[in-house]
Amino acid sequence: MRLAPRVKLLLLCALFALPVVASLVVYHFFPPTGPTNNYGELLAPRPATEHAFTRPDGRELRFAQLRGRWLLVASDSGACPEACILKLTAMRQVRLALGRKAVRVHRVFVVDDLQRPLPAFEPFAGMDVAITPPGLALPPGAANDRAHIYLVDPRGTVMMRFPAAPDNRRMWKDLDRLLKASQIG
Repeated sequence: MRLAPRVKLLLLCALFALPVVASLVVYHFFPPTGPTNNYGELLAPRPATEHAFTRPDGRELRFAQLRGRWLLVASDSGACPEACILKLTAMRQVRLALGRKAVRVHRVFVVDDLQRPLPAFEPFAGMDVAITPPGLALPPGAANDRAHIYLVDPRGTVMMRFPAAPDNRRMWKDLDRLLKASQIG
């Protein structure tokens, strides 16, 4: 039995199209339902705020100045209650647990009210403190959400968030995996 050249060509095309069609069928009719590998919640990418903040020494601070590094961003009152201290401690410990990769991650604390930051920030040396200017109403997000710790990528895009009281080991695994895979920052 001899096949016509057109039939051979159609069979050859079908052979290469079959995996694509099969993957589309599986994707649309059998979506994955198992747990994901990441601990943090992936967010729809959006730029970090462009508002100008003030450092405790009076200099201006913008998130654009910190581009090129991964940022862990938390916000809370300048009085920094116990929950705030626990959040900052988790950020510091996770960053230090990264070892050599820790230099790629920077921490930012946004004071989202009118209270001046306390000297309680001394144990968190190396962290930038951004004070919200009076009268500036920040939109919800990385600079104005006390319930989460945000991760901003080196391009200035908010991409992930963790709970305010995170599981440090699982947060570290996420960051370690991201830094290993990322060629930027």
